[in-house]
Amino acid sequence: MCGIVGYIGYRDAYPIVLKGLQRLEYRGYDSAGIALFDDKELKLCKTKGKVADLKEKLENEIDTSGTLGIGHTRWATHGVPNDVNSHPHVSNSGNLVIIHNGIIENYESLKKELIKRGYKFHSDTDTEVLVNLIEDVIKKEDVKLGKAVQIALNQTIGAYAIAVFDKAKPNEIVVARLGSPLAIGVGEDEYFIASDASPFIEFTNNAIYLEDGEMAVVRRNKGVKVRKIKDDSLVDPYIQELQLNLEQIEKNNFDHFMLKEIYEQPSAIRDTYRGRLLAEEGIIRMAGIDDNLERFLNARRIVIVACGTSWHAGLVAEYVFEDLARIPVEVEYASEFRYRNPIINSDDIVLAISQSGETADTMAAIKLAKEKGAFVFGVCNVVGSSISRETNAGAYTHAGPEIGVASTKAFTTQITVLTLIALKLAKAKGSISNTDYHMHLQELETIPQKIEVALKQNDHIKEVALKYKDARNCLYLGRGFNFPVALEGALKLKEISYIHAEGYPAAEMKHGPIALIDEEMPVVVIATRKGHYEKVVSNIQEIKSRQGKIIGIVTEGDTSVRDLADHVIEVPDTIEALTPLITTIPLQLLSYHIAVLLGKDVDQPRNLAKSVTVE
Repeated sequence: MCGIVGYIGYRDAYPIVLKGLQRLEYRGYDSAGIALFDDKELKLCKTKGKVADLKEKLENEIDTSGTLGIGHTRWATHGVPNDVNSHPHVSNSGNLVIIHNGIIENYESLKKELIKRGYKFHSDTDTEVLVNLIEDVIKKEDVKLGKAVQIALNQTIGAYAIAVFDKAKPNEIVVARLGSPLAIGVGEDEYFIASDASPFIEFTNNAIYLEDGEMAVVRRNKGVKVRKIKDDSLVDPYIQELQLNLEQIEKNNFDHFMLKEIYEQPSAIRDTYRGRLLAEEGIIRMAGIDDNLERFLNARRIVIVACGTSWHAGLVAEYVFEDLARIPVEVEYASEFRYRNPIINSDDIVLAISQSGETADTMAAIKLAKEKGAFVFGVCNVVGSSISRETNAGAYTHAGPEIGVASTKAFTTQITVLTLIALKLAKAKGSISNTDYHMHLQELETIPQKIEVALKQNDHIKEVALKYKDARNCLYLGRGFNFPVALEGALKLKEISYIHAEGYPAAEMKHGPIALIDEEMPVVVIATRKGHYEKVVSNIQEIKSRQGKIIGIVTEGDTSVRDLADHVIEVPDTIEALTPLITTIPLQLLSYHIAVLLGKDVDQPRNLAKSVTVE
């Protein structure tokens, strides 16, 4: 959540910063602002609303020249969304300008001290406190900006990614991070600052990702100097070559990023298992598992920690690990795990899942698990992210950038990676027969093609969506491997259409939710011809007898559910453990089309952020 963009170099900063903010809109925000400096005059513009509103206001009101610029999309924490609380913020003297992601938890006590010293505050934000604290340090200690930032941050408690400059020193920007991501793009005599690499990918493919507790002074024509915030020691920065390309972060011919990413799932899954899955040879290659195989084989249990959609992927993994590898699994909300004093032992493996690799609660859960001596394995999508650096080992999903706030390809690629791990461990443990092992590998290799077949139901799903777009509530039911898919389908509908929806195990319907069934209640039932099919059909009959509207997700050629349901959406047949990879596709499309028909902002749903980097 929130987005930071900055530029210092020889180009006009405004178009770079503005385009960068547009590319970071997926992170979620409620206001935006830009500060530009041309060595003489500070040009500041900020507004509640979208980046488009900021652009209109900027180009109508101020001169946009200048080769130094910073910009911000804000997600309100301290202070309501309005023009005044929007970033950037300026110090009392007017010399220092700052943008900030995160939360300064002790801002109230700092603010009281600064008020005693004569400082005045115009906003309700913790960020305005921070910029004035930095200014106060400069005055009291007679130090340069970089040193003042270090001293000030050692007095703060909380999380942050900041960029700050001083009008008196327009050849440098000082940046720092703790608990919130920050990347520095390294070009020829120019530098870019952003929450991730997407704002500067067309200018450079070289980036420095600051580690937690690091700051950097970025100087025009003089390079980047990185230090530890705590003790001021120098750090030799690692310049990473980016794998991202511009085409990956554009919509191409799709109306929304979400739809593009739904259709990217066949290729994303292929990229996820490419080089890992050699089905004909019966081999799964995963360095993170190979190098730590004994730890996994001797683990007392696996504890999965995640949030949101990643938590649902973890629930699927629980079924897969226990069924194939016969390893006990517990799945925890990272936000609860970190606060309930969990019992973790040195022979436990904590498996953390996060698309962005920056989720604050998951990061905190990882640190807690490591403190308790557990081995921590990460599954994430973003190379160089905090979770990938904090864990003992891990695996990337290689899904490519996911811009839509509602995760789609993140879910299916996470399940793919977790299934590969489960199969590899099952083979090593001998808990799966050779026949079943090879059958699972060969079937996994066909999943992208089967998803392509499922996507051909798009027009039919749009027709179904038209009938239920005005529903106020919806139930999603599944059993076994597809119970987590029901939860994920309900989450997708809630996220982007704002229709209340709940997922349940189908057998639990009789323990309460059946009271909700009437002729106005649509019920989506995942009823593939696997596992507990007959019992699910029985559940459908109970819904039908109470006039519920049934949307059945069924295996191709099914007739039993077709005779009962109001609508059926067919998907290709596959092994039971792999059905979630296919059954989730029509649920994603159903949610998408309902939201579009309702005129909702599909890619940037209200109140949501792509990466939740603060509590």
